[in-house]
Amino acid sequence: MNTTPVEVVAAVIERRDGSFLLAQRPAGKVYAGYWEFPGGKVDQGEPLAAALARELHEELGIDVDIAHPWIVRTYAYPHATVRLNFFRVRAWHGDPHGREDQRLAWQHLSTLEVAPLLPANAPVLRALELPFEYAITHAGEIGVTEQLTRLDARLAQGLRLIQVREKDMPRSELERFAAAVIASARPHGARVLINSDIELAVRLGADGVHLAAGQLPQLEERPALDWCAASCHNAEELARAVQFGVDFAVLGPVQPTPSHPGSIPLGWERLAALVRGASLPVFALGGMVPDDLQIAWRCGAQGIAMVRASWQGG
Repeated sequence: MNTTPVEVVAAVIERRDGSFLLAQRPAGKVYAGYWEFPGGKVDQGEPLAAALARELHEELGIDVDIAHPWIVRTYAYPHATVRLNFFRVRAWHGDPHGREDQRLAWQHLSTLEVAPLLPANAPVLRALELPFEYAITHAGEIGVTEQLTRLDARLAQGLRLIQVREKDMPRSELERFAAAVIASARPHGARVLINSDIELAVRLGADGVHLAAGQLPQLEERPALDWCAASCHNAEELARAVQFGVDFAVLGPVQPTPSHPGSIPLGWERLAALVRGASLPVFALGGMVPDDLQIAWRCGAQGIAMVRASWQGG
């Protein structure tokens, strides 16, 4: 069998209510009856974005207005190895309908009703659980009471992913603070990851741990937590994070930032080059503000990770 991957584009077509579109493979095709994200093969020499627009017009009768590159996953089926280039389609013209006699279904992560799903597409559902903002605490600067007050305000506004990162906080105080963050986040369904300290994350019942880049080479296996993330600063560290099997990575600094005054910023062009082809979601970090979300999407990032900007106005 030819092991050269077949290039494929796949679309995560998203509505504002959080639902996304799945299509059932029609009779006569390999894996008939299985559900997948819409898309198809890329013609030789065809740009990926052009292939996506063509396939969605041919299969669903829609014209793409806004689509951003996202993750890339390679999967070896018995009949072929495919490289799935996923895009998140956020705006389009037309009403999607099966032009190739395929069934369509709008689905929510919390109530997935169709089955079976193609194996290559299933891991994407995990990545779709991540929001677009990753907020990092800085109680060391603004004080614990103020940080918790701003956290409550942001949770009420929809914040759903938090990293407790307080490197200069005494251990006993850090434990109390992290426990308070977790207690505040739970009623909102928000996830809390503890920076670096695997033992503390497990003991407090946190949702996961966020590993420093230097920790990855020292660990033999993934921590026994639901979510695991990692900080990365270059291609080597990002590749190591992928190999280790983390759920997502943070890459930076993209812009100048007070927390890393001596670091040379990557810039958006370098970030896009590093993210391109990554098989896991990546958040842009370093000098980020909410208005940077759109450019982060265009670069292929999941979203933005912020320290100070996440808590302003909270």
